[in-house]
Amino acid sequence: MRRIFFDAGPVISLTMTNLLWLLEPLKTQFKGEFCITPAVKQELIDKPFETKRFKFEAMQVLQYLSKGTLRVVRSDELDKKAQYLLSLANRCYRAKESNINIVHQGEMETLAAAILLGADAVVVDERTTRYLIDKPERLARRMGDKLHTPVDVDKQALGELKRELGNIHLIRSTELVAIAFEHGLLDLYISGGEEKAVKDLRKNLLESAIWGLKINGCSIADSEIDDIVKFEIKG
Repeated sequence: MRRIFFDAGPVISLTMTNLLWLLEPLKTQFKGEFCITPAVKQELIDKPFETKRFKFEAMQVLQYLSKGTLRVVRSDELDKKAQYLLSLANRCYRAKESNINIVHQGEMETLAAAILLGADAVVVDERTTRYLIDKPERLARRMGDKLHTPVDVDKQALGELKRELGNIHLIRSTELVAIAFEHGLLDLYISGGEEKAVKDLRKNLLESAIWGLKINGCSIADSEIDDIVKFEIKG
């Protein structure tokens, strides 16, 4: 069975940008499962229902969970694996003789599920998690700049983490929206005659959707947005 696992961040970004509805047609085209872990469900639904601020967003996500667009996947080994990855990741970097806690339970549980249960991809919008997997040395420099102090790297722990996470393929919510654009799923936002009011209408449609995701939490550079738009419009 093909699977894509979602961290909480991309689901939140899609919800806040009014694009959560894309999950259903994208899942149909993927011909597999869109999955979340119990910790991600808690972040998306359980915790918001204890407050008032994000309860409406949680209601929207709950709808897609109830009808099976998103499925909570559980495993007896999941918590153990997630705790191991969490401990390992939070030992990788040190500043002022203390370990730096750089990731949380939900993120590591998602990666653990991808390892244990198999995943074609993991959707993660958070920069730290992505850098930890793809650019761990750059992450050390970024944290050093942010903390205004040298950051030491535990090369043994980092090497072990790389072996654990090396085969995971990461994508962002912005890539999902680019795929949706390719398949014409965003065309419902365009009606006849709008080209007279807005120049380069399709370019503006894609650009505005991706910028909406960036504003609502997806970590993506302006130059990356420009590259995606140029590629998709040229294609």
